[in-house]
Amino acid sequence: MADKEKTKLIAQNKKAYHDFFIEETFQCGIALTGTEVKSMRAGRCNLKDSYVTVDGGQAFIKGMHISPYEFGNIFNHDPMADRRLLLHKYEINKLIGAVTRDGYTIVPLRVYFKGSYVKVDIAIAKGKKLYDKRADIAKKDMQREAARDFRESFK
Repeated sequence: MADKEKTKLIAQNKKAYHDFFIEETFQCGIALTGTEVKSMRAGRCNLKDSYVTVDGGQAFIKGMHISPYEFGNIFNHDPMADRRLLLHKYEINKLIGAVTRDGYTIVPLRVYFKGSYVKVDIAIAKGKKLYDKRADIAKKDMQREAARDFRESFK
């Protein structure tokens, strides 16, 4: 049972934390082909410009790049294909309700293995304005300087 709880990070969307205020997160599965899973085991996934849409009662991740499996054959997968996310109906309804509000979107935060399954953390997020981003950068700089001063005081 302990094997099921082990997680291995494949890819993380650090830009999402910079560009959005994260409101609520969801963990969901993703429908993949065999060569996509093998490519993910090699760490060949990129979430940089990806986003989630809800069409016809199903959630899809768009713009996620999974590099073709290098030992694959002619049946290799399309790297930029839309992939279906596995969510419960009430979670999809919650996502639909959130997206209809002004300024909200759904972004993937990270992709990881949980046991032998590939999981995706998605979030309902609100876009940051430029001044919000500047304030976050200034805050991180002040924390970095305070930590540096604290370390130097013990030398």
